[in-house]
Amino acid sequence: MFTGIITDLGKVKSVAAAASTCFEITTAYDLATVAIGASIACAGVCLTVVEKSGHSFTVDVSNETLAHTTLGAWQVGRPINLERPLRAGDELGGHIVSGHVDAVSYVIDRKPDGASVRFTFALPDGLAGFIAPKGSITVDGVSLTVNEVEEGYFGVNLIPHTLEVTSLGDLQAGSAVNIEIDVVARYLARLVRPELMRSA
Repeated sequence: MFTGIITDLGKVKSVAAAASTCFEITTAYDLATVAIGASIACAGVCLTVVEKSGHSFTVDVSNETLAHTTLGAWQVGRPINLERPLRAGDELGGHIVSGHVDAVSYVIDRKPDGASVRFTFALPDGLAGFIAPKGSITVDGVSLTVNEVEEGYFGVNLIPHTLEVTSLGDLQAGSAVNIEIDVVARYLARLVRPELMRSA
């Protein structure tokens, strides 16, 4: 489990495609404390560390993950939001995040809003019922508070700190992102409105 609070901004160092695709990602993490087989959320996707070398680690990505996330378009130099798993006793600063992407979305609009920036993201069919104004959503691994939600879109505001320390500051209209709905909302919907589960 993760919290959606980004603790490092890495970069794709290399991409190697074979039976599966391997991404090497640079990081400021002390990799001596990261075990082979450990999980790291990379742009919101929970991935397994299979190799370590100097200041980078390698993850092995299946075709299924490439097809249902933004990872299929990752290229060398791309900034990657990183988060290590939540440990017992850690501060839960964001919300509970599983690292299992629900859909790929894209930026519809970006515009200044006071000291922050207001983003509107496209919302794939069937997900609006899981999202609530002032509720939480994860965008490329970042825990964000929803401003508004309609059937085809949702909006968020990003403060200067978030724009600076995550990859979201680089987003422009048309940029693709991984989104994960709040896992608590998913289970509540299953109990209260099971018809939503059939459409998601």
